[in-house]
Amino acid sequence: MSDEGQPTAAWPVALSGVTESVVTTLGPNRLWNAAPLGIHAGEPVTARTWGNTRTRRNFHRQGEGYVQFVDDPVVFADAALSIVEFEEPILESACAWTRVTVEQVDAGSEGDTDWEEWELRPLESGIERETVPTIDRGFGAVIEATVAASRLGVADYDDAALRDRLAYFESVVDRAGGPREREALERVREHSSW
Repeated sequence: MSDEGQPTAAWPVALSGVTESVVTTLGPNRLWNAAPLGIHAGEPVTARTWGNTRTRRNFHRQGEGYVQFVDDPVVFADAALSIVEFEEPILESACAWTRVTVEQVDAGSEGDTDWEEWELRPLESGIERETVPTIDRGFGAVIEATVAASRLGVADYDDAALRDRLAYFESVVDRAGGPREREALERVREHSSW
């Protein structure tokens, strides 16, 4: 901590644009809930929670969480579309993680969905394993499929258009994904109304 009481740890990875991560937050049941969190590069780093999610409630309750950078599309799909809880905060699939404090700095609504914006400040971080980065279009399609699937049945979105997107993402996974991406897409189907 600095003299002003602000965290001084650094992020374990370079951030740019919106980086998809999985965040774990401690719930009232003393388990760590895993959910996706898009973190926005900047000073400070920010993120938004949408709706009355476990992440939002746990951020308010605990004031912190563990942002994790994972490279397993199945872990991401499960976290995005189902309730996944663990006894420990750091996921086995995390390549790197950052324990952050969170502070709500803005709130609003889009359509019928309330959102809250949070500043994330690193307290500590770790690198679990270093890998040579690869770009897998299938993994990208899985991430986009989780977004589309999570909006099915939401009044402000057109289900037919979302299903068209899902069909396109499925074709990308079929052409450009590997076995884990295909399994992740099956999880998207299992965990949604697609």
